[in-house]
Amino acid sequence: MGTVFESILPIFALILTGFGLRKANIFPAQNWAVIEEVCFWLFFPALLTLTLARADLHNLSLGTIGATVFAVSLTVIIAVLALRPVLTSRFGVKGPQFTTIFQTSTRWHGFIALAIILKLYGDAGGAVVAIVFALLIPLLQVVNILVLATYGSGQTPSLFNTARTIISNPVIWSCIVGMGINFAGITLWEPVVTYLDLLGRAALGASLLALGAGLSLKAALNSSHDVLLGVFFKLFATPALMAAYGVAFGVTAFEMKVLLICASVSTAMNGYVFARKMGGDAELYASTATVQTILSFATIPLVIWLGELLVARM
Repeated sequence: MGTVFESILPIFALILTGFGLRKANIFPAQNWAVIEEVCFWLFFPALLTLTLARADLHNLSLGTIGATVFAVSLTVIIAVLALRPVLTSRFGVKGPQFTTIFQTSTRWHGFIALAIILKLYGDAGGAVVAIVFALLIPLLQVVNILVLATYGSGQTPSLFNTARTIISNPVIWSCIVGMGINFAGITLWEPVVTYLDLLGRAALGASLLALGAGLSLKAALNSSHDVLLGVFFKLFATPALMAAYGVAFGVTAFEMKVLLICASVSTAMNGYVFARKMGGDAELYASTATVQTILSFATIPLVIWLGELLVARM
């Protein structure tokens, strides 16, 4: 357990550094948004493309990985939707609040997972994360937009805008390009490899600093009981479901370790933007995301440790 914690401590230290830099007001707030955009549109696509292009995908059970992550996501989606009548009638949860509970329960911060997994398991683990990215981003983006459109207080987006949001996602395209290069057996020119590698190295550090800068301690301290549902589903229910479905579908021991980390990370920060633009409860989103991130400092090492015990019995 101590070794696992030491392995991921630098990642959380970067998040705390970003939070400290923002609180010290060393950089203007708008600068952090620019860093996030550069990471999203350039650094991470380069990292994912190169990781998938060089990975040995033939040793991965793509079908069982896909079945496992889809089963987990669909189970959480259905469970949260099924809870809505109870939340509304007994706890007075309004539509905008429900959209945030839904988003923070279903979205996941894949960049945290990628940073941890590359540190622990190298490019082989990174390839699994990239595949999960490619599979889940379209599903989660569509479902969350539909929930916001249905229960939020903002304008309902058009089908065209929803499709454009998904199709223009650079993370999806980088996964497609990387896997295409891999399956086609194309050998990348060495200067191209170096170029992508240099961009990719900037991805994890910069994105984790930006994540820390986006945390809101004030929002976390003012959080309501609605935060607990997002915390429960994201940090506890999702890893448990991943373990159960992983065993049921027969993923390998190595894939199980990686998938459990994917399942244990906090919610994605981009959901805050959707909440603000589409009539969700953005303040609740900030509270939940911050609380999840802080608690994940303890829960992620615990999930990794329990995952090691599980795979030892597989």
